[in-house]
Amino acid sequence: MLRLLLLRHAKSAWNHPGLRDHDRPLAPRGLRDAPRMGRYLRKQGFVPAAALVSTAVRARTTAELALEAAGAPPGALTLVPDLYGSSPDEIVEIVAAEGGSTSPLLVVAHNPGMEDLAARFLGRYAHFPTAALLVARAPAPDWAGLSPAKATVDAFVRPRELPRD
Repeated sequence: MLRLLLLRHAKSAWNHPGLRDHDRPLAPRGLRDAPRMGRYLRKQGFVPAAALVSTAVRARTTAELALEAAGAPPGALTLVPDLYGSSPDEIVEIVAAEGGSTSPLLVVAHNPGMEDLAARFLGRYAHFPTAALLVARAPAPDWAGLSPAKATVDAFVRPRELPRD
């Protein structure tokens, strides 16, 4: 049984006129929420063995902060340019191609792709705000067999639902 962790990047800053979307940093709230989600992963026993991460600054920073707070192994982060602006199908294809049999596997990317993919796992629409996390178990020997319809969702957590620390 494989465990997939879908984490939308944390809240980004919009107060940088002229900055490309890809280069937007995290806002103060994002800098607080990303490690909070990492601590949640550690506390629940979902420490990522590896992470596939969009190359956008806000996604990369979210992953770095969450992985550190979760106690993930050094070198767990792999930047995947195609996760920036990816659709749900593309995210599944990237996980299948890059994930091997690594578990738990963290994916940090963007909406609308992450929200639409979360809906496939949940079997219904659910708002997937910044720094939201979906934890699912997939009955497959490796990620090539990933099917959201066959997975079991273990957790769907938004930062506001966690205790303040």
